[in-house]
Amino acid sequence: MKKNIAIVWGGYSPEKIVSEKSAAGIYSFIDKEKYNVYKVVINRHSWEVDYEGNKISIDKNDFSFIAGGKKINFDLVYITIHGTPGEDGVLQGYFDMLSIPYSNSGVLSSALTFNKYTCSNFLKTFGVDVADSILLRAGDIIDVNEIINRLGLPVFVKPNVGGSSFATTKVKEMSTLRSAIDESFNESSEVIVESFIKGIEVTCGCFETKNGFTVLPITEVVSKNEFFDYGAKYLGEVEEITPARIDDDITTQIQDDTKRIYKLTGAKGIIRADYIIMNGKPILLEVNTTPGMTETSFIPQQVKAAGLNMTDVLTDIIETEYYKLKTKPL
Repeated sequence: MKKNIAIVWGGYSPEKIVSEKSAAGIYSFIDKEKYNVYKVVINRHSWEVDYEGNKISIDKNDFSFIAGGKKINFDLVYITIHGTPGEDGVLQGYFDMLSIPYSNSGVLSSALTFNKYTCSNFLKTFGVDVADSILLRAGDIIDVNEIINRLGLPVFVKPNVGGSSFATTKVKEMSTLRSAIDESFNESSEVIVESFIKGIEVTCGCFETKNGFTVLPITEVVSKNEFFDYGAKYLGEVEEITPARIDDDITTQIQDDTKRIYKLTGAKGIIRADYIIMNGKPILLEVNTTPGMTETSFIPQQVKAAGLNMTDVLTDIIETEYYKLKTKPL
């Protein structure tokens, strides 16, 4: 009997438009011969499943729906919400309470990695190299001179809990720093000002299933813009080279670091870690536990470069997480 798989997308942030693209990609990858696959969109006002072209409300009491007089429950959820409540651990807590397995990192891992400042400082204690940064909270007294004296120029200003480079600015002059901070505060109650690191930008994915641990080939990111912003990520304003044109020893170090970060953060499913290589040393930018999954996203590119098949990878992840929960002692 086929398992029912829910691809959950949407969310409460501007990244909803990216989430929709990832949901379409995941839907195209999952084996329809093996699974019944449904797309479920979540927003602040409604939770709805797309069932044979119709929108049907989800019963939040047990995450089910009624169709044709029959109640349909889900055997596993694939969360592809970029932003809250799917990337920050909130939705994972809901599914934990319902004992519904999901393919992504759990509550703690998701919450930790979603908070860029906390995650960087956590990993720093384990010897992972990260950029120097300052955390600003709404209501703080902001001294731009103090920020620049510590971090220099240019700096990056971005929301502490967000992604897809929304409200992210590369600031080159003191006169524009305050407006960049204000823009980021429009997206988040916490803002990071981060030192600029000049070098080669790369990203590396990995995942673990019952068949073992897989670290994927590294992608080199060559943006046509000032940095890897929204236009570069989603509008094609970038060159992506997999495998990256870097030395074998640096490749090995980044892959080893990515696996170590996966273990340190308690990640699950597919994650991606982004780095800048400066003077031959990789410096971690951030960890993404809900990476983009369109056909042209980094992870599908890296899976292909590794000689693997996305459908097989997702099947392994689904089966691993389903049976992991079902065989867990009460």
